[in-house]
Amino acid sequence: MDYGIISKVSGPLVVADNIPKARLFDTVYVSDKKLLGEIIEIRGPKASIQVYEETSGIKVGEKVVSTNHPLSVLLGPGILSQIIDGVGRNLKDYADKSGDYLTTGLHFESLDLEKKWEFTPLVKVGDFVNPGDPLGYVYEYHLKHFIMVPHTVSGTLTHIEAGLFTVQETVATIATDTQKHDVVMATRWPIRKERPFKAKHLPSEPLITGQRVIDTFFPIAKGGTACVPGPFGSGKTVVQHQIAKWSDADVVIYVGCGERGNEITDVLNEFPEIEDPRTQRPLMEKTVLIANTSNMPVAAREASIYTGITIAEYFRDMGYDVSMMADSTSRWAEALREMSGRLEEMPGDEGYPAYLSSRLAQVYERAGVVTPLGNGLEDGSVTMIGAVSPAGGDLSEPVTQATLRIVKVFWALDAQLAYTRHFPAIHWLESYSLYQGSMDRYMKKNGYRNFSRYHQQAVVLLKEEHRLQEIVQLVGRDTLSDHDVLKLEVARMIREDFLQQNAFQDEDTFTSYHKQTVMLATIMEFYSHAKRYLSHDHIYLADIVNMEAMYQISRMKYEPRLEKLEALVAIIQTEFESLKEGDQY
Repeated sequence: MDYGIISKVSGPLVVADNIPKARLFDTVYVSDKKLLGEIIEIRGPKASIQVYEETSGIKVGEKVVSTNHPLSVLLGPGILSQIIDGVGRNLKDYADKSGDYLTTGLHFESLDLEKKWEFTPLVKVGDFVNPGDPLGYVYEYHLKHFIMVPHTVSGTLTHIEAGLFTVQETVATIATDTQKHDVVMATRWPIRKERPFKAKHLPSEPLITGQRVIDTFFPIAKGGTACVPGPFGSGKTVVQHQIAKWSDADVVIYVGCGERGNEITDVLNEFPEIEDPRTQRPLMEKTVLIANTSNMPVAAREASIYTGITIAEYFRDMGYDVSMMADSTSRWAEALREMSGRLEEMPGDEGYPAYLSSRLAQVYERAGVVTPLGNGLEDGSVTMIGAVSPAGGDLSEPVTQATLRIVKVFWALDAQLAYTRHFPAIHWLESYSLYQGSMDRYMKKNGYRNFSRYHQQAVVLLKEEHRLQEIVQLVGRDTLSDHDVLKLEVARMIREDFLQQNAFQDEDTFTSYHKQTVMLATIMEFYSHAKRYLSHDHIYLADIVNMEAMYQISRMKYEPRLEKLEALVAIIQTEFESLKEGDQY
């Protein structure tokens, strides 16, 4: 027989006997409904299959047919602005065919196979081409979408032409020693296999997000990894939305893995209306949305993260900077736990499989800065930011701890900050970034020489504020010296006037690196002057906290004119001088 037989059905897990030439991670069609599945375990003649669709109604004795290919996603022009599910099916085509509710057994590609694209060659007949070399490009919105030589092919170009083509029509022919290869614009890639590259480099350039607490205090580099853990309602999704909207990445991959459907709806409603500040085009034009909501089959969550990172690597290989948001990896880990339980594997901590850490590492390690295989292409990067949703906000649970051993940036969200309307609710004492040293060097190289010093002073002040607040709670504020009260006042300015941002205020939702530097320098210069003049006879703390400069600092975040902000330090100096002169009379 050229098919296997179902012998057991356990929710999304199906066991089939005697599948011909069964291989681990091959995709199969299960039952007469042709449900898409993937072989995840083989024990003798029995193959365990995780099914990516609803399995209700299938029964023992039905057929299982193997495709003899691993789960793959079709990549090519037209992938940008698409909404696909965890296994790469275009949900718009799905809705056109089945209506508002998913129908099992339907299979669609991620690309429009009928649309024609204007192909422009970059090489000519007779050129020798190597794997990954760009043959030409098409314009996909504002982006040059390069069509590259397949990774297994090198040889002499015998045919190439400009014109309008679908993604399945031949645009070039390459002759090798043994045969000829026709090249089309679409390429299929296994989602669990990392795409090859020439070299991998240490991240050295910041991903500018426009969020001051991130860019200044806990920066992430392009090609870096970060996690955003926090309890329910602390703003994980809000942080990821802000980074997706405002970061200086060329392409954004947003994976809604097991999250609520209304959050995906928010993305669909907001992104087409938001203007990308770099291109002045709708943000959705540089976004790929992978939707796998909590009411969709649980097994597809496991595939959605791999699908997202594969698409990110595809654009990385063109020399672009890609940021990938995974919301959330906890739901992905829950899918692993459910499938592991159905496979009757030995459980690890809190029932998660023993291989949880290694699976997380496999995904996060695919991020990075690389030199692509193709000649003439710039270095590309994939930055991965994963939200973690620990039950009850317990950061000691297995998914958070396994993630922290892998990533280099930790943005700890605090529910108390969120409840007090302090957003982003990233706690400045619990978070950290291991890219801080390289980011300080980047800032110094680009003319911000005092940035590192101001940043370190601000961190020290916030730590000192925490210590002083404990004293205040015990014995009261009146026991503090004027210098300690000044520290509390300046720390409050850092928290409220610098770290806190309003996503609904146009001037405040995004802050450029230059403006962030000027704002922090202004606060720290105010503190430096205040310390010096507070030691002067007859200049009191009340005089300092009632200065006009305090009000000007509180309004900095809403001031769009940089020249006015840059003049503020001189205004502060003048006002302190007037305080000193007034004391002489």
